[in-house]
Amino acid sequence: MRFDLVDQDAVTAFDALVAEALPLITDREPGTLQYAVHSVRDEPLARVFYELYADAEAFAAHEAAPHTSRMLEAFGPLLSAAPRVEHFASVDGKHLPDHA
Repeated sequence: MRFDLVDQDAVTAFDALVAEALPLITDREPGTLQYAVHSVRDEPLARVFYELYADAEAFAAHEAAPHTSRMLEAFGPLLSAAPRVEHFASVDGKHLPDHA
């Protein structure tokens, strides 16, 4: 998921919201296998999340979690555009161990 932010103050607020939610995601979501937040080289107002879930139920649990809902709701006024969401299906490559 890509987030484009309105200005540097929004980046600071966005990063603080993520820092608050990330320990809760780590501690309370066993089905969230990876939740990584990246800045974008040469685009200081952009952030990209890479998320990997054990299954559809784990993703649904993440989306329904109060800490996730609060974070996503608070992002709204910080964004310059709607988030760009892409869901991937593996075709080939080096994979994580099977967690099913």
